[in-house]
Amino acid sequence: MKLIFERSRAGLRCATLRPMEVASYNLEKKYLRKDVKLPEVAEVDMARHYTELSHNAFGVDSGFYPLGSCTMKYNPKLNEEVAALPGFAKVHPLQDADTVQGNLHLMADLGASLMELTGMDGMTLQPCAGAHGEFTGLLLIAAYHESRRDHKRNKILVPDTAHGTNPASAVMAGFEVINIKSNEEKGVDLDDLREKVGPDTAALMLTNPTTLGLFEKNIEEISKIVHGAGGLLYYDGANLNAIMGVVRPGDMGFDVVHLNLHKTFSTPHGGGGPGSGPVGCKAQLVDFLPQPVVVVNKKGKYELDCPKKSIGKVSSFYGNFAVMVKAFAYIKTLGGDGIKESAEHAVLNANYMKAKLEDIYPTEKRYCMHEFVIDLQKLKNETGVSAKDVAKAMIDRGMHPPTMYFPHIPGVIDEALMIEPTETENKETLDNAVEVLRELYNMAFKDPKYLQDAPHNTPIGRPDEVAAARKPIVKFEGEY
Repeated sequence: MKLIFERSRAGLRCATLRPMEVASYNLEKKYLRKDVKLPEVAEVDMARHYTELSHNAFGVDSGFYPLGSCTMKYNPKLNEEVAALPGFAKVHPLQDADTVQGNLHLMADLGASLMELTGMDGMTLQPCAGAHGEFTGLLLIAAYHESRRDHKRNKILVPDTAHGTNPASAVMAGFEVINIKSNEEKGVDLDDLREKVGPDTAALMLTNPTTLGLFEKNIEEISKIVHGAGGLLYYDGANLNAIMGVVRPGDMGFDVVHLNLHKTFSTPHGGGGPGSGPVGCKAQLVDFLPQPVVVVNKKGKYELDCPKKSIGKVSSFYGNFAVMVKAFAYIKTLGGDGIKESAEHAVLNANYMKAKLEDIYPTEKRYCMHEFVIDLQKLKNETGVSAKDVAKAMIDRGMHPPTMYFPHIPGVIDEALMIEPTETENKETLDNAVEVLRELYNMAFKDPKYLQDAPHNTPIGRPDEVAAARKPIVKFEGEY
């Protein structure tokens, strides 16, 4: 399709501006651009251009989106309607607390609900994404150790199956990252953990269920090992969708947890909207939470307060409020029983797909949680068709590809596709996805080149991904 600049024709306009009715103000030349190149198109051309663009985008409203570790569930439109109510949508963050009591009440109630779901004693809603929440949680951990004059604790332990943001956040927070190996069951190797934990350990970052979609059954022993060495336990909440309402991180021994409202609590994700990464903590860390926090004063009114030893602000104002409203609506709509049922259905859907595929796609034999990993190394050895080839071919079938090559454990899992159907997909959708994956498996033996050249039905075929990453072209360079 043509770019909007390529549609440009001199003299075309979308609108005619009225003559100025106020005195003009001339800015100094140093503040003015010498040349402003904007496309000139008619309104109908602009409308058709952006409509065509929207048809080329794929989201959870378009079709099956089994992106492992991302929980791309359907976002109920009711939540959007609630967030658009004037009392929520038309407030300003600098308004006096007396004029936004309802908004503060919602934030306090949402925080209380998230504390109940996670087993935490305090909560900040300020972080604007999952990785931002990780960074905030690690700053809490750093402040806690610093307050105890335990200055030698400068290492964060991270399993080899962790999300890539875990070590990145730890380094940003000033820590050194120590890798912890996996055992034969793809969980934390307890012997390796015992060897590496010590007086310099600040915390262990862990996702449970793990990125392989497996519950870490040794979590209580892990907690004893880390806490016994004086460290803290950090919970990456990316996979909370599998256990929400069933088991709480705080009851497993975790001291800090971040959540992804744009994953677990069904608000728009990725290109669909801003994120939100609230952070909860146990009592010993509450005084370090970012400021401000919502409290109730002696007169029963909500106000913003600063914790005694706050690490300061981590975001402008108080984070992405509209996302909080949507998550609040989601929680209140489902209630406690509904939250638990959602997790159970997410696990059921993943195990259903896994069982339908495991005869041809190798995977872990035990039950998974909300997602599962299939290993295509054997298929690649026999046909030359890789995990990427199968993923690209799924696009032609109207599906978003699963997460590719993650987790990557050299020599153990090299050709991974991580599939997460979520609880919002019905049996018909799952059966169709299974049929497609089985069809692509058979095609790998009959016509491997077809898969290696996929996708075939998209505006752009398979690009040179290395060149695209290293030499991205992000602006229009042609004439118009």
